[in-house]
This record gives sequence, C-alpha cells and structure tokens, in this order.
Amino acid sequence: MDDSEFNKRADDALARIETAIYDCGVDCNRSGNLLEVEFDNGAKIIINRHDVNREIWVAAKSGAFHYAWQDGIWHSRRDDSELYRRLQELFAAQGETLKLPSSQ
Repeated sequence: MDDSEFNKRADDALARIETAIYDCGVDCNRSGNLLEVEFDNGAKIIINRHDVNREIWVAAKSGAFHYAWQDGIWHSRRDDSELYRRLQELFAAQGETLKLPSSQ
C-alpha cells in the first residue's frame, strides 16, 4: 500500500470512528490525525494515524494497540484483534456502547 492509499483508508477509518463516538454521546476532540476521547470518569482513549508505520494506533489504560490494513481490515499483528471490535471492547469497559461495523 502506498502513502496516499494508507492516508485515505486511515482518514476514512478515523472519520467513521469519530462519527460513532459522537453518536454514542461521549466527548471527543479531534486535532488533525488524532482523536482524544474522554469519559465521565476521566479515563481517556487516544486514537491516531501513525504515518511512518502506516498504522492506526490506540492508547488506553489497558494498553497500546497498533493496527495495519491487511486483507480488508485494520488488523493487529500483535494480538490478532480488529480495530473496531477492540474499540467497542474499550468503550464497553467504560460503560458505553460504540456502534461500528467491521473494518472495510
């Protein structure tokens, strides 16, 4: 995948994630390629596009997760998870329901 394809796919994913976050009513601030999500209890999740590695990175209290585009999904090589599913789990841990389709 070249840089322009990565940028388009990552930007589309971030826009989809941002919309889903707003739809579930959680505070979200976007600054360029970075989404910062803050929950009522003060917990945060940071989601950003990492251009050098061509990945989307997620940072949460439970850990850091890196997702590369592979076989039509944002996939973690580290733990075999899928980006949107992981975000749903992280939101559920905060008592919130995030509705996202699988990566495409």
